[in-house]
Amino acid sequence: MDSTEKQDRRERAKERREKRRQEISLIRSIPYSDHQRWWSAETIAVVTGANRGIGFEIAHQLGLHGLTVVLTSRETAVGEEAAKVLQEGGLNVVFHQLDVLDQESIDSFCAWIKENYGGIDILINNAGFNHNIGSENSVEFAEKVISTNYVGTKNMIKATIPLMRPNAAGARIVTVSSRLGRLNGRKNRISDDEVRHQLEDVDSLSEELIDATVNKFLEQVKDGTWTSGGWPQNNTDYSLSKLAVNAYTRLVARDLADRPEGEKIYINCYCPGWVKTAMTGWAGQVTPEEGADTAVWLSLLPDMRVSGKFFAERREIHF
Repeated sequence: MDSTEKQDRRERAKERREKRRQEISLIRSIPYSDHQRWWSAETIAVVTGANRGIGFEIAHQLGLHGLTVVLTSRETAVGEEAAKVLQEGGLNVVFHQLDVLDQESIDSFCAWIKENYGGIDILINNAGFNHNIGSENSVEFAEKVISTNYVGTKNMIKATIPLMRPNAAGARIVTVSSRLGRLNGRKNRISDDEVRHQLEDVDSLSEELIDATVNKFLEQVKDGTWTSGGWPQNNTDYSLSKLAVNAYTRLVARDLADRPEGEKIYINCYCPGWVKTAMTGWAGQVTPEEGADTAVWLSLLPDMRVSGKFFAERREIHF
């Protein structure tokens, strides 16, 4: 393929993305009808890492839809300020400190939720960390990236599943992930066919396998052999953390599938795109409002029957 053909393909892809963005913008402007609204002001949605960026915007949009939103942040001062901004806009938003890296913090938060609300209906796992910006590929903070994005998310899911309240529409768990963590992405996949096929096979997938995969990477980071380990080439630690999140989403969906009607929990993940936030050095192509949209859509979908799937721009994409 010559450079002209490549340029043409890029232009067509850009046009398709722009058309899709316009379609979603139009859809978002149409309010939910009364018979579609399964939620109310009594519906409790928890958003982690919500003091800024995508998390703040998810909290904002859920608040606009009339839910009670629990906005969480590792740092108390910035979290309280973020909640105050939304409260001043007339939204029912409360703040509670939460550090997903700290199991005691998670346990304390869940105890507070149980005491004050009896449980939750929606969990949005947004808290995340990425040290690399642009084309950088440092693994200096690999342990923190994996611990925050994968282990922290996993521990939040485990802690909150017992708190999910029975609901005819089903409780919802949505995790902010990334296309960089796709198993079969053309540019950024794990090159070890055996590992990839193991992670693909939902029936035999296990937490131990996912943990072993990320731990092997971390061991190679420590001994300096990670560059020849067949890991994703771009934003390696971040990509692997999101790959683990995507795999864990499928695993939990499988384990929750047999819950009876009225007690269903639907869990999905999504890629918000390259969003203009502090994490991308404000270099993204998507606004926080657009980046938050699919999370809110999955949270509120009236006829939810989808679980263990990966989405972008309100469409399912392949893992």
